[in-house]
Amino acid sequence: MEATLSKLLEDTTLSQRIHAMHRRDRACLTTFVVVLWSTMLFALLSVWPYISLTPIAIILTVACVLVLIFNTAAIVAMLRHYEEDKHFIYSLDLKHLDEMRRHKL
Repeated sequence: MEATLSKLLEDTTLSQRIHAMHRRDRACLTTFVVVLWSTMLFALLSVWPYISLTPIAIILTVACVLVLIFNTAAIVAMLRHYEEDKHFIYSLDLKHLDEMRRHKL
């Protein structure tokens, strides 16, 4: 009975830690996307007055949009993958982190 309760407590704690790590990763990646969009748009708008040729302006705008779309899509896909396999991904991470902490003590 004690072993079952201990295992249940351990699983609950592991699930909470996994959820916390996933939430933190999601927040960091969302922040990264916002900073990426802000930086790219700021850079594009900063150089815009110095662009004298229309074809160059079009090329820079298209390149900026493509970089933003592809990077955002990649991060969204990564977040979906993390959501689907979070127990596998994060349980391995937590196992290794716990092992490292034990060896440091």
